[in-house]
Amino acid sequence: MTDDIAFDRKFDVPAGRVDRVTPRVRRIVAPNPSPFTFTGTCSYIIGEGRVAILDPGPDDPAHVAALLDAVRGEEVTHIVVTHTHRDHSPAAAAVKAATGAPTVAEGPHRAARPLAIGEVNPLDASADTDFRPDIRMADGETLAGDGWTLSAIATPGHTANHFAFALAEDGLIFSGDHVMAWATSIVAPPDGSMGDYIHSLERLAARPETVYLPGHGGPVRDAPAFVADYLAHRLAREAAILRALDREVETVPDLVRGIYIGLDPRLVGAASLTVLAHLEHLVASGRVVTDGAAAISGRFRPAA
Repeated sequence: MTDDIAFDRKFDVPAGRVDRVTPRVRRIVAPNPSPFTFTGTCSYIIGEGRVAILDPGPDDPAHVAALLDAVRGEEVTHIVVTHTHRDHSPAAAAVKAATGAPTVAEGPHRAARPLAIGEVNPLDASADTDFRPDIRMADGETLAGDGWTLSAIATPGHTANHFAFALAEDGLIFSGDHVMAWATSIVAPPDGSMGDYIHSLERLAARPETVYLPGHGGPVRDAPAFVADYLAHRLAREAAILRALDREVETVPDLVRGIYIGLDPRLVGAASLTVLAHLEHLVASGRVVTDGAAAISGRFRPAA
């Protein structure tokens, strides 16, 4: 949606193929390409012999079959989920039924804040509200298998229950949808929170891992510098919103038209929710005011 970060969009791995990413990690891409999922969801198999599957993906029989075929003759010990959007977690049910492995995540899907009076959640259809993990992990807890250890990193923002997972043996992070090489992540209220998202980026920026394996697209290289660019992008977006408000541009639709030049029409809704997320953060930090609750239909102005 923006061009101020050096994105890598050359990822052309076909769906269903098993690729060796590191000595401990295999990847299979689901056949669910879209403007929001890029070429499809990346599912990862961690370990050899006794393995974990991370982000089993959408409820797609062909993808589930590809995952199960890839681990034929191996024992699946855990099914790990970074967050509960329908392109990441629904296949967990079928994989669990086939393997008996428990599901692992932060928790069920939930909004980052309560709905305002009269507000309708536009993202209800994208949430996997049926998912309930068998094992709930807390920030900093570890999950160990044969030759691998995953550490949970609470990274709320894209969703309230978003986790990244550090793979200690390979010195990398499975970043889910929090940081991706091909695009910025969508932060859309009420499911997402820009304040939480920025704080989570700051947490990742302070970590030593240099490679991230994201939920969509290829690896993030030189990850600390890339995360710094992500942070700079968010701060620049807020600065652009504040400048527009100074010019008495007051509504979310007008802000989107003025800031997202040449935006794919299919992404206008997502851009509007992201601008709202920034406005909520600016209101919470006292830099912007609004009449009533911050909402898509609201009017905003700089704080005096």
